[in-house]
Amino acid sequence: MIAAGDFRKGVTIELEGNIYTIVDFQHVKPGKGAAFVRTKIKNIVTGAALERTFNPTDKVPRANIETKRMQYLYNEDDLFYFMDNETYEQLPLNKTQVEEALPFMKENDTVTIKFFKGQAFSVETDNFVELLVIECDPAVRGDTATNVMKLAKVETGYTLNVPLFVEKGDIIRIDTRSGEYMERIK
Repeated sequence: MIAAGDFRKGVTIELEGNIYTIVDFQHVKPGKGAAFVRTKIKNIVTGAALERTFNPTDKVPRANIETKRMQYLYNEDDLFYFMDNETYEQLPLNKTQVEEALPFMKENDTVTIKFFKGQAFSVETDNFVELLVIECDPAVRGDTATNVMKLAKVETGYTLNVPLFVEKGDIIRIDTRSGEYMERIK
């Protein structure tokens, strides 16, 4: 159990049969009346966000989330197969469970899968991934103003803005949290 007064960003809690992660919180002490904790919480299974207020002494159960590093093998229709590198067991997940990681995940990559009570609910890639540029708009000669960008498509099908010097065949590093270009890898 965790008291609402001890909430921090990233803490996972069980509330009304659902699992939530705390996205934001604020301790409020109004001039009149009792203090309270205003929170913004996100359902980790459905992704729905909502705002709730708690009394600082309210206690809610802490949700124990297990994580496991697994290798992405392949996909077949809407099922994506992952392998546990220790037991070699394969785990099929549906597209909704993998959706956020899809733009940055390619076959044989190692990803983090989150479990609650033995059920997988989310897949996360590393914070930075290196992907091959397969399509790129041509740079326009004389277009040298600062921070001019063009569109590029990487091997996973994800499209992002890159600097003019990036070309087809380059390997680039992408920040998966924002989906933005970081640097070109030699």
